[in-house]
Amino acid sequence: MNTPEEGPRATVRALPAVEKLLAAPALARTIQRYNRTYVTEKTRTVLAVLRQEILAGTVTTQPDEATIAQQIEAAIAREDRSPLRSVVNATGTVLHTNLGRALLAPAAIDELLRVASTPVTLEYDLTEAGRGDRDEIIEDDILALTGAEAATVVNNNAAAVLLALNTLAEGKEGIVSRGELVEIGGSFRIPDVMRKSGVILREVGTTNRTRIADYAEAITPQSGVLLKVHPSNYRIIGFTSSVTLDELVALGRTHQIPVMEDLGAGALVDLSTYGLPKEPVVAERVASGADVVTFSGDKLLGGPQAGLIVGRKEFIAQIKKNPFKRALRPGKLTLAALSATLRLYRRAPDLIAALPTLRWLTRSQAEMEVMAAHIIPLLQTQLGEGFSITVEDTHAQIGSGALPEENLPSRAIGIRHAHLSADKIAARFRASDPPILGRIHDGVFLLDLRGVFSPRDLIPQP
Repeated sequence: MNTPEEGPRATVRALPAVEKLLAAPALARTIQRYNRTYVTEKTRTVLAVLRQEILAGTVTTQPDEATIAQQIEAAIAREDRSPLRSVVNATGTVLHTNLGRALLAPAAIDELLRVASTPVTLEYDLTEAGRGDRDEIIEDDILALTGAEAATVVNNNAAAVLLALNTLAEGKEGIVSRGELVEIGGSFRIPDVMRKSGVILREVGTTNRTRIADYAEAITPQSGVLLKVHPSNYRIIGFTSSVTLDELVALGRTHQIPVMEDLGAGALVDLSTYGLPKEPVVAERVASGADVVTFSGDKLLGGPQAGLIVGRKEFIAQIKKNPFKRALRPGKLTLAALSATLRLYRRAPDLIAALPTLRWLTRSQAEMEVMAAHIIPLLQTQLGEGFSITVEDTHAQIGSGALPEENLPSRAIGIRHAHLSADKIAARFRASDPPILGRIHDGVFLLDLRGVFSPRDLIPQP
């Protein structure tokens, strides 16, 4: 008679061998669909877990080959899903950094797919039958949209700032207002970026008040760049003053020091014409005389993640010759999506219809009210008794540091339950396929409708 310890060990010893499982009819289709090495790896993993569970007493019966095969298939199915899960963004943050920021326009997606599936003239000059310049892919459109003399692209705006500073002022001082030493997403701070670029930080003014005289007094033969940073992710209100770009440009011209501005979000059009709060427009900053302007491609511009650098030819030429440029340059997929997005800005008859980001930002309250009327009965049927579902007045935000003080009036579906906390309700929606992401406010789980365009998107599926 087996002792209690011998029983589990005997069960473990009776488990089928890896090769026997791989030859089992139950795994025949799996072996055809996936390579043998991968299925072998998953089989060993499942058997190892089974051994642990049997010895721990959580599995007490001898599993047969069919049961183990099902577990192997389930393990493969779980791993077969892309780690980049599609989700429903009902958080009320349009440009959500953790969710990938801007959605690409259909035209940009089409161009990306075309370029991904065929050889293209990324750096090939058809006229001269020689090497071309990948910046030419976007140059005509970005120059037309910004009024700049020249442009180049890197993989994000932090890279753009790093590259521009390193080119303009490595080993020299970069003069910047203390009130503009911002921290952007992921704990990246302007002072840290400046140090890594090889530029010596020279702070002027105070957190809330900086004058042009503060810049002027800081200028020495070691001054390499006058830097202005758009404080896109915060505002200082009250007893404040700041230096305008026009003032800084005039000072730079007097002392022959280049002026650089990091705009961050990078609006290419005046958002106020669409009923949105005013944000600095790149073309306006170029017209004001900034020598170099950097901004993002995946925020207000509504394109892929990219960092654009525009400005005067002499400085852009220097930036393009910097060895860092090769390390930071984008690939053909980014350039394809960016080029298609820029073409929409120049050619689309209805920019709101063409750009998902602009469509989200300008969505009307009336449209969201109609959406709410469709969603509530569907949700009530799906969730069942005990849930209270209401339409709530709320505010959405642009996100990604753009217009932090400005909230967009929005509508949300509020979901309450007498015995379930808002956290548990949120967890249930996250467990849906696809996951539905909302937010919790004052103990209520909210599904913001600003970024939802189909009622069924908010119905949780098992």
